[in-house]
Amino acid sequence: MDELTRATSVAALLRRRVREERDELAVAHVAHLDGPDGVSSWTYGRLDEEARAVAARLRQRNSPGDRVLLLYPVGLPFVAAFIGCLYAGVIAVPAPEPGQYSQQRRRLRAIATDADVRTVLTDASAHEAVLTWCAEDRLDHLQVIATDLPDQDSGILDGGDAVETDHGTVVLLQYTSGSTGDAKGVMITNGNMLHNGAAYLRGMGQQPGYRSGGWLPLYHDMGLSAQLLPALMAGGSCHLMQPMTFVRRPHLWLRMIDTFGIQVSHAPNFAYELCQRKIKDEQVAGLDLSRWEYAGNGSEPVQASVLTAFAKRFADHGFRETALGPSYGMAETVVYVSGASGRRPVVRSVDAELLEQGEFAPARLGRQARHLVGCGPVEDAYDVRVVDPVTRRTMPPDGLGEIWLRGPSVSPGYWRRKESSRETFDAQLADGDGGWLRTGDLGIVIEGEVFVSGRIKDLLIVRGRNLYPHDIENELRLQHPELGQVGAAFGVSSTEAEPAEERVVVTHEVRENDADRLAALGKAMKLTVAREFGTESTVALLRPGSVLRTTSGKVRRGEMRRLYLAGELAPVWQG
Repeated sequence: MDELTRATSVAALLRRRVREERDELAVAHVAHLDGPDGVSSWTYGRLDEEARAVAARLRQRNSPGDRVLLLYPVGLPFVAAFIGCLYAGVIAVPAPEPGQYSQQRRRLRAIATDADVRTVLTDASAHEAVLTWCAEDRLDHLQVIATDLPDQDSGILDGGDAVETDHGTVVLLQYTSGSTGDAKGVMITNGNMLHNGAAYLRGMGQQPGYRSGGWLPLYHDMGLSAQLLPALMAGGSCHLMQPMTFVRRPHLWLRMIDTFGIQVSHAPNFAYELCQRKIKDEQVAGLDLSRWEYAGNGSEPVQASVLTAFAKRFADHGFRETALGPSYGMAETVVYVSGASGRRPVVRSVDAELLEQGEFAPARLGRQARHLVGCGPVEDAYDVRVVDPVTRRTMPPDGLGEIWLRGPSVSPGYWRRKESSRETFDAQLADGDGGWLRTGDLGIVIEGEVFVSGRIKDLLIVRGRNLYPHDIENELRLQHPELGQVGAAFGVSSTEAEPAEERVVVTHEVRENDADRLAALGKAMKLTVAREFGTESTVALLRPGSVLRTTSGKVRRGEMRRLYLAGELAPVWQG
């Protein structure tokens, strides 16, 4: 895919695709699968026309480099709006629509303020809600445009030629999943997006014209830069489904893959767990998944048990274990760092106790093991180092440490945050070698394969041992299936301990209402943590919807910790 890196800009590349593939399918929205009226689709020619119309409206009101907030449900209007921003030379700022909760609205206001946006693009279905949000949050100065409604101010329908930009031009701000008051916009340039798209297509083994699709929200990096854009840059097609359609009826995701012959579809780990646990046999009768070549699994820790269970459950429907694609990435690198295709997942069983001490050693007979999933090779897309996060010295080949990256996919930094950008994107090794991205992820690279063990910020230090919250959460769900899938483990300082000492707190959603059964479950969970991890714990059982997550489904452990310490949770049982 050298063609991508040779392109001067993403807009120029997409205009070339329009010339080559004008009458071919580019993008489709799947509202339902009950008939032809459930699918809306655009060719490359129609997508170009719609994007040009958006670009014309933007040029009337904005200058190149202005930030434009995109508030859309998943659908065709978002795709036209994003590409219209590329054509007009403005910086797209995708974000979730205003939600019903005050926390969601505060975060959205923080994004709009931090990016200093002038214009908001949305569609007819969300137009009134966006206007109401602007009025209620004192953002009346923003121009709100529903791009799928007629332009009342102008008859211009053609945006003309795309504004000329180059590899260094910022075209996208991807806001991270931090706290409400600390939303940071990752600056993504044309060069970042083109190099990352090329690395992604090489890693996935995809050829020009491939078919992508899924339910991921398009304001999220995996939905935009793994699900949608690479397919369009490669002259392929993408089928889109609403996230809530998947959540309510997960079998429809698999049905969509079968119906449209989708070759590549991504989702976080929880989605694969939800499918193998909730889908009924009658819902997938006659399902054929044999054309699914790459089932990407990323955005959160990949669990080996979930991969095994999913492959086993759907093997009779043509799903191949070699289609499973554990991957690693982050917004700071557009989306993609590493991945692999056409092979069975690589799983290393390591000694759990030694891992807690910062050592990566094979599991031994009679000792507890942790199963870490390989996320593929980095290959030539990045320079990679595994670094002691304290001394900043490169670790030996068998050493566990923080993953540092350097390469053309790495963002130049956070929007208007010089100090944070310097600390994160221009880190120096102990020997003075600089320009490294500190990922904040702990892991190891073995024979080129990336293994991620956890996040530094999430790490629990208990009596000198390093415990990973996702290990605790996963073990509890395995041993107590009545818990469902949403919980958060974190550490809080003990007043009787050393400053670095923490005690484990587990918060978990549960649907049970009976007081006796809740007490029995909570006590059993405490016993599991003690037996499997050798430490005492506090367990707080919560009503469904109480555990906070990001837009991509990641558990917000830091925010749950804050709510716990502030006494703002309302547990139905705690002990």
